[in-house]
Amino acid sequence: MTTVRDVTYELLRTHGLTTVFGNPGSNELPFLAGMPEDFRYVLGLHEGAVLAMADGYSQASGGPALVNLHAAAGTGNAMGVLTNSVYSHTPLVVLAGQQVRSTVGQEVVLSIVEPEALLRPLVKWSAEPACAEDVPRVISQAIHTATLPAQGPVFVAVPYDDWAREAPEETAHLLRRRTAAGACLSGDQLAELVTALDEAASPVLVLGPEVDASGAYEDAVRLAEALGSTVWLSPFSSRCSFPTRHRAFRGQLPSSVKGVTEALAGHDLILVLGAPVFRYHQFEPGPYLAPGARLLQVTGDAAEATRAPMGEAFVGAIHDTVTRLADGVTPGLRPPLPPLPDFPVPAESNGRVHPERLFADLRALAPADTVWVSETTSTTSAFWAQTDLREPGSYLWPAAGGLGFGLPAAVGAQLARPERQVVALIGDGSANYGITALWTAAQYDIPVITVILKNGTYGALRWFAEILDAGEVPGMDVPDIDFTLLARGYGMNATSVSTPEDFAAAFKSALGSGKPALIEVETERTRP
Repeated sequence: MTTVRDVTYELLRTHGLTTVFGNPGSNELPFLAGMPEDFRYVLGLHEGAVLAMADGYSQASGGPALVNLHAAAGTGNAMGVLTNSVYSHTPLVVLAGQQVRSTVGQEVVLSIVEPEALLRPLVKWSAEPACAEDVPRVISQAIHTATLPAQGPVFVAVPYDDWAREAPEETAHLLRRRTAAGACLSGDQLAELVTALDEAASPVLVLGPEVDASGAYEDAVRLAEALGSTVWLSPFSSRCSFPTRHRAFRGQLPSSVKGVTEALAGHDLILVLGAPVFRYHQFEPGPYLAPGARLLQVTGDAAEATRAPMGEAFVGAIHDTVTRLADGVTPGLRPPLPPLPDFPVPAESNGRVHPERLFADLRALAPADTVWVSETTSTTSAFWAQTDLREPGSYLWPAAGGLGFGLPAAVGAQLARPERQVVALIGDGSANYGITALWTAAQYDIPVITVILKNGTYGALRWFAEILDAGEVPGMDVPDIDFTLLARGYGMNATSVSTPEDFAAAFKSALGSGKPALIEVETERTRP
C-alpha cells in the first residue's frame, strides 16, 4: 500500500525539499519516523532558530526550504522570526503536526485551533487538508504557492493519523506537475521605461533585495554603467544588490521620509527596482518626492506596487526587466562618474574595539566572496562605510527588523553554501534571541564564524530613545553575558578579545580551522 506519507516524501524529493529544518513534537513523529536516507533532518533547539535557519538556507541556496514545527505552540514560537521571511520573500513551506483528525474539534491538548488563521496575515496561504486523501495535493499546492511570484512562506497543518492512510492513485499526477511564471513587462512598457531613462537629466537607481535574489546583480551593474547613474540600496534592504565599491554606489538609503527625499534630491527620475516604495521606520515626515522628481517602480510583488504612496508602478519579473533595460538604454548620454574616495580612516579604538576598525579589519582578513549575515543594528553606518561587497549573494539582514534572525540564518546559509565562508555579525543585544543555533552549528559541524559585538547595551534603542526624546528608559542594558561560556556549553570553540590585534589573530585561527567558531569582541558604543 502506498501511504499519504510515502507520496508526500516523493513529492518533496521531486521539488528538492530533502533538507528538513525542525524541532519535533509528538504530532510530528508519524511523519518523521523512518525518514528516507536521502533526506537530512537539521535539528534546532528553538522554533524561532529553526525557522531562521531555514530562511538563511533558502536565501543562500535560491530555492525553497521545508520547516517542520510542533502544533500551535511550536508554530507560535517561530512567528516572530517569520515576519522577516515575509518581507524578504523567502519561499518557506512550514509544515506543522495537528492532533488526530477525529479529535480536532474537541480542542484536545496539542491541537491547532483554526490552523488556517493561525499564521495569517503573515503567510501567503495556509490550510489544513479536508481529508487525509487530500494531504499530498495540499502540500503540492503549498510548494507551488511559496515559489511562484511573489515568493513567500506558506503553512500547512496535517493531522498525524493522516500519514498512514492509503493515498489515491491520482496523487501520482502531483509528481509530474510543474508551474511556471511568465509575467514580464510588455514591449510598450519596457519602451516607456527606456525612454524615461534616456530623457532624464539625472536618473538614479534604487535597488531592492529582489535584484540580488532574482540573479540580476550583474545586469544591475551594466544598467548603472550604461546610464552613468548613481545607485542606492533601498531602505532597510535585506540583501545587497550592487558592489559597494563601484563608483556608482552611494550606500543604503535612510529609512525616513525626510531622509529618503533629501538623499534623492537633485534627481529628476528615480527608478526603484525590486523594492517597496519605501519601507520607512524612523518617523521624520516631509514631502515624499522633491519638486520635479518622477518615481518609477518595478516589482514582482503586486502588493508592493499597490500600497506605495507615490510614483508609477510596473509589476513584472525583475531579472528580465533589469536585463532588458541594460540592453535597451542608450549608453554614454552622461559623463562617467568619478571613482569613489578611499575607505574612511577607522576611528581609533580606546579600551574597546571600535566597530569601524573591526569592519575594516574584517574587510582585509575575510575572503573576498564571504557571505555576511548581519544583525548588529547599532553599527550599520560603520559597516557600510568599511565594507567591500563585490559578489552576488553576499549579504543578509532581517528584512522586518525582527531580532533572532541573524545567528541562525548564518548557520543555514553556511549549510547551503559550503564553498563560501559565512560570517555572522551579531550584536550582544540580539544574540540571545537565536543563541541556540550555536548548538546546531556545533552538532552538524557547520563552519560558520560568529562575531559577537559586545557593548553591553541595546545600542539602536538608545539612539532611538534620543530621537524620540524619551529620556531614560528601563531595560536598555544587557551586561555581564559571557558568550564564550555559552558557546563552549553548546560545544563550539570560542574566544573573547578586546584589541584589534587579538581579534585579527582569533579570526585567522577561526578561518583556518574549518570549524564553527565564536569570537566575542568588546566593542565601543556607536550610533546606527
